[in-house]
Amino acid sequence: MHKSKNVILTVLALVVPGIAYANAGVPMLFLAMPAFLMSLVPIIAVETLYISKGLELPFGQSLKTVSISNVASTLIGIPLTWLLLVLVQVVTGGGGAYGINSAMGKVLAVTWQAPWLIPYEEDLNWMIPVAGLVLLIPFFFASWWSEYFVSKKLNKTLPSLSIKAKVRNANLITYSLLAAWPIGFWVLSSATK
Repeated sequence: MHKSKNVILTVLALVVPGIAYANAGVPMLFLAMPAFLMSLVPIIAVETLYISKGLELPFGQSLKTVSISNVASTLIGIPLTWLLLVLVQVVTGGGGAYGINSAMGKVLAVTWQAPWLIPYEEDLNWMIPVAGLVLLIPFFFASWWSEYFVSKKLNKTLPSLSIKAKVRNANLITYSLLAAWPIGFWVLSSATK
């Protein structure tokens, strides 16, 4: 009972401010994380097959390495990267609404302000997927480096350069597949409009 009460209070603490400040923007991490979490098992499967063959590791060792490194990058690397991006956005003046009446305004709204979108309500149907695609770039680098670090620690006998290259390539494959989430969101939102 005590645990469920804490969960309910936590959910309320997260939801109520969002309702109260609906015009405060769109923190993209909260849209990206469900996609990353739902994709975690397929990503682990794809990367395990690639790493197993590429590094000539036994399947079990590859599965362990890829699972631990992907959980670490998903639960630690990506949120920390997003937090850093939000900090850069706010510190450099990207926390304000500058308008999207020009091409440059639109580009800045989904690049510079991608971590925490300004709520241009009528345009969120295209802004969310474009910002999602933009954020895949820094998230890719965060995943690559955090997964490389974990993989190197778990496979000390393998050459670092080989691990770095194979982890990069595995992430290139899976991040290409992750692009289906924002593209799919855009297609669905365009079809229902």
